[in-house]
Amino acid sequence: MPLNHSGSVFHFEEYMATKAERVNKALDEAMRYSLLANGKRIRPILYITSCELVGGDESLALTVGCAVEMIHTMSLIHDDLPYMDNDDLRRGKPTNHKAFGEAIVVLAGGALLSLAFDHVMAWTIDVPPELVVRVVAELGVVVGSDGLMAGQIVNIACEGQLVTTKLLDALAVCGMIMDGGSMAEVERVRRYARCTGLLFQVVDDIPDITKVW
Repeated sequence: MPLNHSGSVFHFEEYMATKAERVNKALDEAMRYSLLANGKRIRPILYITSCELVGGDESLALTVGCAVEMIHTMSLIHDDLPYMDNDDLRRGKPTNHKAFGEAIVVLAGGALLSLAFDHVMAWTIDVPPELVVRVVAELGVVVGSDGLMAGQIVNIACEGQLVTTKLLDALAVCGMIMDGGSMAEVERVRRYARCTGLLFQVVDDIPDITKVW
């Protein structure tokens, strides 16, 4: 058996298990730290409302609503990093990387994103599989290179200038899809949500730019 620097036996499997446990604990703490912060929960509320518009039940909507908060939280903890917005505080608390370190934050963001999709697929019940697949596809597009990730890239390039996101748009659409809304209903809600998302972005970002509010 190999020896460590002190001359005692080095148990590789035990070492790996111990390190993995510590990493998992740190990831869990980092994810909970931001995910359970005192947010306004506007996004899942919009999703639930959209689902209820076509007669859906709140319990049906909560699964995707929670998944969306995971995606949104991932974007926030990445936005706060030094190479993005370089923020020290969020909602009155030290930002995630200040509390846990940059490496853990990057890993926690990836874990939250994966967990969001897993949560939708594993915990959505009494819904036709084809509708669940449509919702997952919609979220995938919004998170990907034409959506949230593109917004973060623009945010880096523009150093804080106004950036529009599609996340609010997707939430309303997914809520309508999940309860079987027609294509016409989905598109009407999509247009409404797009306008709402733009308004929200303006109200949220302009004060940061002008510092007049």
